[in-house]
Amino acid sequence: MKLPGHDAIARQADERVVTHRVKLPRKVVERPIRQVAKRLLMALAVLVATALIVYADRDGYNDNADGSIDLLDAFYYATVTLSTTGYGDITPVSDSARLTNIFVITPLRVLFLIILVGTTLEVLTERTREEWRLNRWRSALRDHTVVVGFGTKGRSAVQTVCATGLKREQVVVVDPSSKVIDAATSEGYAGVIGDATRSEVLKRAEVHRARQIIVAPQRDDTAVLVTLTARQLNRSAKIVAAVREEENAPLLKQSGADAVITSSGAAGRLLGLSVLSPAAGMVMEDLIQQGSGLDLIERPVVRAEAGKSPRETDDLVVSVVRGHRVLGYDDPSIGTLQLTDRLITIVRATPGAHVAPHTRPLPRD
Repeated sequence: MKLPGHDAIARQADERVVTHRVKLPRKVVERPIRQVAKRLLMALAVLVATALIVYADRDGYNDNADGSIDLLDAFYYATVTLSTTGYGDITPVSDSARLTNIFVITPLRVLFLIILVGTTLEVLTERTREEWRLNRWRSALRDHTVVVGFGTKGRSAVQTVCATGLKREQVVVVDPSSKVIDAATSEGYAGVIGDATRSEVLKRAEVHRARQIIVAPQRDDTAVLVTLTARQLNRSAKIVAAVREEENAPLLKQSGADAVITSSGAAGRLLGLSVLSPAAGMVMEDLIQQGSGLDLIERPVVRAEAGKSPRETDDLVVSVVRGHRVLGYDDPSIGTLQLTDRLITIVRATPGAHVAPHTRPLPRD
């Protein structure tokens, strides 16, 4: 009797077999079976061509068995010749046959060996090349972004971050599904297959050297465990997590998340705002889409702005970050801007010119 959920458990067991495997993006991906099949067809074509050449000049060959050469003998001679076996039972005796062997059969023999040996060497060296590529990738990876979960939330989050100027090579996606990681690598991101609640999986993603971590799994309990593990491995990275239920947001905060987004609550508030004012809803949606229309960014206070009020700056200031506090632009406690302050501003997105704000984590109490 098959219990309910048996197939799901089996799929999960299969995915655990390939835990914490790193996959780097490739420009052109061709299946190994297709590569081998292509080379076998090339070798077969060389064999057939050699046999036909021998059969066409069959009068110049001698068979020790019966003295004549038929089509089967031609294929037999081509096989033992190309494989360098050479039993000597069929030999070229005429000048034309010997010239054909020198200028045609011998190059075909070399080509045949190159195809077979090249396939063998490629299979043997593929793993070594991949390990060397991974080691070079790990040594160069610094201050990158780790995205846990590449569903709708994770994909949208990384697209927004990349719209501010972050390179795709600086993004590592962690997900337990190999199909999801294949989709991520096809878009140019590096991927790690595995359960992100395990520290060894996050270490494969070099999370201890990451600058920012986006936690967007499908389950809230998974988000809590991932945040705890990530914060334990990296005390200074900025961690932003997403949860479905608002009641779980405090758990994420206690686990070490710098910011927690409630996906269902945020979507509901945007729906309510759109009901009250469709135009306001459009503006809010424009603000959270980086790279088009209006952008909401965080930037430091420049020296020319120090000593001024938020209203006196050239940009439209929404809030001022001072220490661990986020103050509204009209908060009287701001007074004048200081060089240590940071500004949350609304700017017009310029095509081809992205603003990449310095995203240091805010100090926690």
